[in-house]
Amino acid sequence: MTKTSELTPPGAVSTRRRREESISEQIKDMIIERQLRPGDRLPAERALMDLFRASKGSIREALSALRSQGLIRTRTGPGGGVFLSEIAPQRAMALLSNYFLFRTPTITDIYAVRCQLEPEIAASVAGHLSEADFTRLERTMRLYDAPPVTAEEEYAQRMAELDFHSVLAELCPNPVLGLYCGFLQTLLREMVVCRRIYDAPHPELRDTALHYQIRLMRALRAEDAETARAIMAEHMDAAQAYMVAMEASIAGGFLRADGD
Repeated sequence: MTKTSELTPPGAVSTRRRREESISEQIKDMIIERQLRPGDRLPAERALMDLFRASKGSIREALSALRSQGLIRTRTGPGGGVFLSEIAPQRAMALLSNYFLFRTPTITDIYAVRCQLEPEIAASVAGHLSEADFTRLERTMRLYDAPPVTAEEEYAQRMAELDFHSVLAELCPNPVLGLYCGFLQTLLREMVVCRRIYDAPHPELRDTALHYQIRLMRALRAEDAETARAIMAEHMDAAQAYMVAMEASIAGGFLRADGD
């Protein structure tokens, strides 16, 4: 039997792939130019073929690529078609996390960026928060306003402390800054060494987090961006010192175990 690869001219596959990628990008350009929004319907397949002077196969491959990226969804039946979808932040961060699957950053790497960005997040939301936003932040803080009873509860409280920062990132008026900070928090939740650190009992951390966050909330209610920035910078410096020290301690434990 003749192999498929023997029937395919050299470079044909890569040329076809480039063509499909080009159409995908042109569809994105069309979405922006027409100011389409999530939930809007894309033109029908025949219309896209005519618009981009492409074959049915090329259009379908381009749409398949957009679907895999989470930008479109297909609905069948009456009123069906291809509709635009908004990518959830969680999905975007999951895709970014895959990039670091084989090049895991260190805690020092993460905090080198976090110490720069988190204070800017705090300053950026000052004067932009509604009462509902404050209620949301306070609801997160209530999850760790009492000492934990079990190790599991302490771990859950550590995650809730990160959630406080995630909420601030979501409320940030700068979507790029908010996404980057949210992603750093996702890395901290997912990294094995961080999970080991969060598993270690350290009840004083709850008091420390509340100390900074209560001060921060006061500054935010006063719409004092500079004070909010300074408080968050102080908080990040303290968090960095603790996390880096714990990372070194855990690494030292591994080395001693190997030596045994």
